Amino acid sequence: MVTKERAVELVEALLSEERQESPWMAQLPEPAVVGVEEHAFGWLVFWQSVEYIRSGDVGKMLVGHGPYLVDRQDGSIHHIPVTTYGCEGWEELYLQQVRGVKPPDPLITAVEVLVHSDGTMAALRHVRRQAPLMGLQQAKAYVTAIRNGNEPPEELVGLTPKQEKRSLLSIETLAGPAR
Repeated sequence: MVTKERAVELVEALLSEERQESPWMAQLPEPAVVGVEEHAFGWLVFWQSVEYIRSGDVGKMLVGHGPYLVDRQDGSIHHIPVTTYGCEGWEELYLQQVRGVKPPDPLITAVEVLVHSDGTMAALRHVRRQAPLMGLQQAKAYVTAIRNGNEPPEELVGLTPKQEKRSLLSIETLAGPAR
């Protein structure tokens, strides 16, 4: 488990390393950690220029970089672009891109509700309308699996409609896991 103090140490070390190794970062004012928030996945570490922290002069402020997330499990550091952090859904994006969690099949919940409220046939009709690529036997297998409390087979999930893609910028892994 990574503590708040360790998360700050890791980000400070990364900022120092980036400043020494990256010509782009070397041109920027010296950065420093300005805040830390606990999050379900770890620690959101916010950083800003030392000049801004000392003076409060917005002309010395670094803009557009977004926070770093230090993963509580392994100490890895991930940059969350400010435009992604400012939008709903960055947590799901983190789970998918960094931790490899597959997004849920959007049809499963609707089928579960229909099976228990209106019956198997209503759920089957709904699946056939929502997933026109699925044949009758495939739709029946899909509904039966859900009715029995199981996950439908992956090849059937692949025939269901996909959620709209968000236009969020990707979360980039910068370092880690930490030792």
